Amino acid sequence: MKPFSQVRGPAISLPEANIDTDVIFPARFLVITASEGLGRYAFYDRRYDTAGNPQPDCVFNRPEMDGAPILVTGANFGCGSSREQAVWAIMGMGLTCIIAPSFGEIFAANCIRNGILTVCLDDKEIAKLHLYAAAGAALSVDLQGCAISVDGAIFPFAIAEHHRQALLNGWDETDTILAQDAGAIADFEGRQRMTQPWLYIQGESR
Repeated sequence: MKPFSQVRGPAISLPEANIDTDVIFPARFLVITASEGLGRYAFYDRRYDTAGNPQPDCVFNRPEMDGAPILVTGANFGCGSSREQAVWAIMGMGLTCIIAPSFGEIFAANCIRNGILTVCLDDKEIAKLHLYAAAGAALSVDLQGCAISVDGAIFPFAIAEHHRQALLNGWDETDTILAQDAGAIADFEGRQRMTQPWLYIQGESR
């Protein structure tokens, strides 16, 4: 997983609550099992008409939003099914940070596992960020300092420290366990070697 420290760039404003994973990644594309190349299917029914032509009024299709790394959206973003393809599709669009009042629990966990920062702010702060994003202002998101800055305004945010460390270091779940519990694992293996040495015999049939 690629480490996340900070990101700066334009933000897509999508002020809508309860956007579920079927909107993010329609169910008919679940037959695609590869994680790469799913960005083209993200928000597909919003971005394209039934003939596959881009919808000119869709915020994702605006030229100035091409490659925008930040999404500011409504409450309960990513609710619905647990499909990890929704996160992979968002990654494929180039988004690395999503800011909302709240998230679907499984979706938020999948984001962290894939290196996407999810930030929760209250409704008033989100409303201000929507205004900045709609005006084309660049947002800076700093995970080291846990703050979002834009045009001199600062928006602090909170994140669980183990999630913060995982993102900063690019750790997956196994890496996190090894980093946080290496001493306890070594102690356990040392005791086990003493009491059950046959478990560590190499090259012999058991």
